[in-house]
Amino acid sequence: MAEDVDPARKSIGARRNPDSAEAILVAAEAVLVEAGYAGFSIEAVARRARAGKPTIYRWWPSKAALLLEIYQRGKRVDSPDTGNIEDDLVGFLKSLFSHWRETSSGSVFRSLIAEAQSDPAAAAALAGYSKGRHSHTGQMIERAKARGEVAVDVDAALVADLIGSFAWKHLLTNRLDEDEATLRSAVRYVVQGILAPGR
Repeated sequence: MAEDVDPARKSIGARRNPDSAEAILVAAEAVLVEAGYAGFSIEAVARRARAGKPTIYRWWPSKAALLLEIYQRGKRVDSPDTGNIEDDLVGFLKSLFSHWRETSSGSVFRSLIAEAQSDPAAAAALAGYSKGRHSHTGQMIERAKARGEVAVDVDAALVADLIGSFAWKHLLTNRLDEDEATLRSAVRYVVQGILAPGR
């Protein structure tokens, strides 16, 4: 039994056929947008892409892996370097919220988080992705350290985790329309701390 129904897009083994991979990713995104997370399945993607399930599972070993690639391929978020850590983090959050709000990426990422609640493979994929993203966001903190703006003993990954947690909460509660003043207040609490002067 052939793994790819469409003869124009034959599988080439473990190495991805670019045409087949693109068709599968386009189909997967369309299924997710049209049917939502509840209607998203490898079977539905295979039907829409005219591809065999074995091909999809060879290139994406789980539903979570496919969801994560859909998300990553469309992600366009700024990582500002303004020379000021507060402005950098506010700019990052504004860009991220806008991206989640104005594209299908927010829905895709919510779906991935939902999948991670019951699927250990999805949880592992999400944890790996999160670690990489926090490292990326942490670069803004490291740049601020190099400028002497942030104390050298600050854990950049932990600060990135705090910023990321704030963002994820807003995604999951569909509150992506926060104004800049609110985002700046949240960032300022992280950057300046909450202790009263002299404490």
